[in-house]
Amino acid sequence: MDDRTKNQAANTEKPTGVLVLASGEVFYGHGAGAIGDAPGEVCFNTAMTGYQEILTDPSYAQQIVLFTFPHIGNTGTNGDDEEAACGSAETAARGAIFRENITAPSNYRSQAPLNDWLAERGIVGLSGIDTRALTSHIRETGMPSGVIAHNSNGEFDIAALQAKARNWPGLVGADLAKTVSTKDSYKWDETGWRWGGGHGKLKDATKHVVVIDYGTKRNILRCLADAGMRSTVVPAGTDAADILALGPDGVVLSNGPGDPAATGAYAIPVVQELIDSEMPMLGICLGHQILALALGAKTLKMAQGHHGANHPVKDFETGKVEIVSMNHGFAVDGDSLPDTVVETHKSLFDGSNCGIRLKDRPVFSVQHHPEASPGPRDSFYLFERFAAAL
Repeated sequence: MDDRTKNQAANTEKPTGVLVLASGEVFYGHGAGAIGDAPGEVCFNTAMTGYQEILTDPSYAQQIVLFTFPHIGNTGTNGDDEEAACGSAETAARGAIFRENITAPSNYRSQAPLNDWLAERGIVGLSGIDTRALTSHIRETGMPSGVIAHNSNGEFDIAALQAKARNWPGLVGADLAKTVSTKDSYKWDETGWRWGGGHGKLKDATKHVVVIDYGTKRNILRCLADAGMRSTVVPAGTDAADILALGPDGVVLSNGPGDPAATGAYAIPVVQELIDSEMPMLGICLGHQILALALGAKTLKMAQGHHGANHPVKDFETGKVEIVSMNHGFAVDGDSLPDTVVETHKSLFDGSNCGIRLKDRPVFSVQHHPEASPGPRDSFYLFERFAAAL
């Protein structure tokens, strides 16, 4: 980037918000949401809708989300669109970056404006910067460490903020699952949202599954209920013996944040024991990566990750191309998959692995989010495929 894009001036005499990258770039703009500053990894999300679901997805823990869609806020916020499941310790994203100032809500479901919701949740916001320039920077150099700051008087110690960004440890080697996982087990029977009726309750469950909560989203639990499965959600560090003692028909390895190899230090032995017990399993996002590690594969850090609701993925089992929702900065190394594993899905953007299954038992996983929220519903069938395997 040239000097003009490294230092973006806001349209006010004194900017009230700033993003400072560890590498030295400074983006000035309008502060929004919470007052203060927060360090994190800066990533961009290409979804055109669903900003509240994105910002409450626990997979975004310790990340600052740059929205490439310029106009954010017109649907407001409401209680139904929260994605962090019961028991999650904190809102996922640390910060949010927008091109334009937050739009006033204009939707019958809105309960609060986005700016108020950000402030209440402690999320620091920034608008009025050149989001194209920052997105291009991330595409060229990878997801940087940065600090987002909001101060109503417009006073910022840029050197101190840059030092904070440089000293932030990053996500490689970080086990964040336990920071967002439930601390206590709980049961779930809420179904998906329906027009005119809201969320319902599962009445006649045909199967019982245990969900290991590495940072699960509510809509994963709702999709399980829609497919006839009641859930018991357990903390990330739960032992295999305790899971099996619940008598489940299957186990779900949920999505979540951080480095899968770090979470795998305690998660891999549990998953391996469950595989040895011939327990049917479904892994999603981080759960997919942990399953792959448990089967002997490797994971790697991606340069810019996949964050959006418009990613094409091919399902080799059906031959169909699906448009899916994704949110991950680590990926399974497809070349490291053992002979016992079949690659079932692949990204048509970059060829990265997006799904696996074991050859000899009903254990499979996907990198993308079949529950969407936000995103298209092309992959909902995976929950029905899992239910049929129980």
